[in-house]
Amino acid sequence: MSDACPKMKIRSEHPCFGGDHRSAARIHLPVAPGCNIKCGFCERRFDCVNESRPGVTSRILKPVEALERVRLLRAHPTIGDKLKVVGIAGPGDPLANDNTFVTLELVRAAYPAMTLCLSTNGLLLPEALPRLQALGLHSLTVTMNALTAAVGAQVYDWIFYRGKKLAGPAAAGYLIDRQLVGIEMAVQAGLLVKINHVYMPGINDHETLDLAVRGRKLGVAMMNILPLIPLGRFAGCQPPSEGEMALIRNQAELILSQARHCKQCRADAAGLIGQDLDLNLLAARRSA
Repeated sequence: MSDACPKMKIRSEHPCFGGDHRSAARIHLPVAPGCNIKCGFCERRFDCVNESRPGVTSRILKPVEALERVRLLRAHPTIGDKLKVVGIAGPGDPLANDNTFVTLELVRAAYPAMTLCLSTNGLLLPEALPRLQALGLHSLTVTMNALTAAVGAQVYDWIFYRGKKLAGPAAAGYLIDRQLVGIEMAVQAGLLVKINHVYMPGINDHETLDLAVRGRKLGVAMMNILPLIPLGRFAGCQPPSEGEMALIRNQAELILSQARHCKQCRADAAGLIGQDLDLNLLAARRSA
């Protein structure tokens, strides 16, 4: 059997990689609060239940609690076997938290057929990849918001690596190098890789198509261009319009397959994309 067969199966079932998001459900397990970089637009509040954006969760789960969330969704009458993917997308960076690996190990043992994935900024990806492979990770998303150190210095406030806090173009350049090396290693290891890219007019928009080209050369399967949510240091910035987003996605799609269905989900999203369930409420009802 060729190596392409498993990848095609994952893509067909994984709603974030072009699968049918109407029939394939996923769950994000918020077990990773710590982060090793600071994006200028990042603003995380763990207790805001009415916001739907990356980095937000109602609470941080321990690994055993996360596994119970998977069981709860598997037992849900309208989801059940539709649950195909278990992912970790924060609210910090999964690779900066040991509980990420503990959680993936628990899920793999309990549900060996489940597709496992995670999202990362990529700073620790090269050194973490062997461990992720051993856990049976199938797919990976790396968020890259810059392709050059000069632009990266505008996007990132700092990075924290091996006990040192670094800032400026040198820090951004190091992060970008690690991202590119990690992506190349992951593709060569057989993982299905997607690049997420927050589109910021006037800041990184001139690098978006170059990033698509670079991703294609590295063997990336898909790109997901996301509009800036004006928060944090970028709170006063104008987000891109729907027309701007449609134009850049159309241009990028001539280079690399584009994900157009992304809802910029929370770190504790669960269920079908666009029809998320409140598992906190379901868990409370069960224990009542």
